[in-house]
Amino acid sequence: MEKKKLITDDGIRYDGRKLDELRPIKFQIGTLKNADGSAYVEWGRTKILVGVFGPRESHPKHLALADRCYIRARYHMAPFSVEERKSPAPSRREIELSKVMREALEPAIFAEFFPRTTIDIFAEVLQADGSTRCAAISAASLALTDAGVPMRDLVSSMAVAKVEGKLVLDVIDQEDKQGDSDMPMAIMPSKNVITLIQMDGLLTHEEFIQSVELAKKGCMEVYAKQKEALEEHFKKTMDREEV
Repeated sequence: MEKKKLITDDGIRYDGRKLDELRPIKFQIGTLKNADGSAYVEWGRTKILVGVFGPRESHPKHLALADRCYIRARYHMAPFSVEERKSPAPSRREIELSKVMREALEPAIFAEFFPRTTIDIFAEVLQADGSTRCAAISAASLALTDAGVPMRDLVSSMAVAKVEGKLVLDVIDQEDKQGDSDMPMAIMPSKNVITLIQMDGLLTHEEFIQSVELAKKGCMEVYAKQKEALEEHFKKTMDREEV
């Protein structure tokens, strides 16, 4: 069966975007009252809810680290998040992405401030249409901030793919499946520090350099949206306190 063309001759993608254009992204902070911190993101058709608990006493106690906080992350896709219902049991991919999410966020957290404690990060994918790890990492960064966890900077994430010979920013599901490469990246924007970079597929050296720069551009756009969400959230909080 012939693959459906994803990019037109004049550089317009399957969903109507330009090659370097992001989907609409909307963050909302403080969505779960029972969590210490939470955030919700709509990233195009991808929808993810993140809850953060802690820092709190480590349980079981043998997990406690004497010099810093122990950070755990759980990435999970709801059975109804994809077209074909998935098993609710954790898949190998979900276990891998839980590790990826933790490792992307950990460099931004002042873990040494809270020895012998644990921070739990739960990301639940409600609807998936590509770039779910990037959306989860970016939302989790806001949830950590909402929980009052001291951080060096927010973490912003974005994926670049090579599709039909062209590099595209903010990858949707069809581009991920039919593309020649996929490169998710996460950075601490104000520090210019990369906390995550993965690579699936093949790129030339020149294409790799271009992909990194394009991903950084996307991350900076996400960063701006994260800061807008924080300003709006804390403004509402202050307004409520004044009433």
